[in-house]
Amino acid sequence: MMLLLADWLSSLNDGVLVVRYITLRVILSALSALLICLVFGPSLIRKLSEARIGQSVRDDGPQTHLSKAGTPTMGGAMIILAVGVSTLLWSDLSVRYVWVVLFVTLAHGAIGWIDDYRKVMKRNSDGLPAKQKFFWQSVVALLTAVYVYATHGSDGEISQVVPFVKDVSIYLGLFFIPVCYFFIVGFSNAVNLTDGLDGLAILPTVMVSAALGIIAYLSGHAVFSEYLSIPSIHGVGELSVFCGALAGAGLGFLWFNTYPAQVFMGDVGALALGAALGIVAVLIGQGLVLVIMGGVFVMETVSVILQVASFKLTGRRIFRMAPLHHHFELKGWPEPRVIVRFWIITVILVLIGLSSLKIR
Repeated sequence: MMLLLADWLSSLNDGVLVVRYITLRVILSALSALLICLVFGPSLIRKLSEARIGQSVRDDGPQTHLSKAGTPTMGGAMIILAVGVSTLLWSDLSVRYVWVVLFVTLAHGAIGWIDDYRKVMKRNSDGLPAKQKFFWQSVVALLTAVYVYATHGSDGEISQVVPFVKDVSIYLGLFFIPVCYFFIVGFSNAVNLTDGLDGLAILPTVMVSAALGIIAYLSGHAVFSEYLSIPSIHGVGELSVFCGALAGAGLGFLWFNTYPAQVFMGDVGALALGAALGIVAVLIGQGLVLVIMGGVFVMETVSVILQVASFKLTGRRIFRMAPLHHHFELKGWPEPRVIVRFWIITVILVLIGLSSLKIR
């Protein structure tokens, strides 16, 4: 939108064309999203409190969480608002990738909103039945995957890079559809599972989205992509603007979500953020790198899978409680210690993921 305005104003002063630089628009997008959250966050939290839209806490969870009951939830709506507005303001809206990531993010946000709304209205932690939630996530993911596959113009658009191996990318062909589906649905649920402690999910999301934004910019730049031997995908650099908005909005939300949280993001935020990371990673051909950088999300999900499988097969539990962060809580770790250590792990994993661009 601002690009159109800049083109119109360029007849008066061609200096406004500076906004055509993606790097500047990434910064402005991040700052815009951050500002939106900081400005509208307090009023949103106040309205959620007045409407008694509070978090329901499961009785079988850690006892320390019982005090969190009633804390305003559905705060992820401010993240989606900030990301949507900032992306529309600073992106080149003629690039289809922008609309793809916005569709995936907003659609999963809508699914999460319905889930949260039911939880609030019923005053329990069940919300939208798991089968229904999974069905609608699958519909959105499949529609997206089929559209991207049907409209791709080069092999690089439906290929995935093998990290740490030079000049090797896997051309997926028709298999792009199930791979894209897996990353959207998988990371949507992975972030949702991780979102169990104050700030635990949002800062890793910020760090991973920032790193993906860097890679998106490099992949969309012909010179840099050739130098780094990664697929050059025309137009994908605009996703760095979206990632900037995601990082800025995440930091703005963390202002209110840091321990002790004033608001929780709820499924409306968690499902949307996870799906956003998944689709961006696939579109820039870095799905495997996302698995590395989002290792905290992966290990949280794997802990749940192992716990359920072990209990069904042997009647025994591997962890004191799943997801993994609850295991450490029940071992006696204070909540802030669990949170910060998971953040530190994410910093390390993100750096490893970025290093794959050069160590090949």
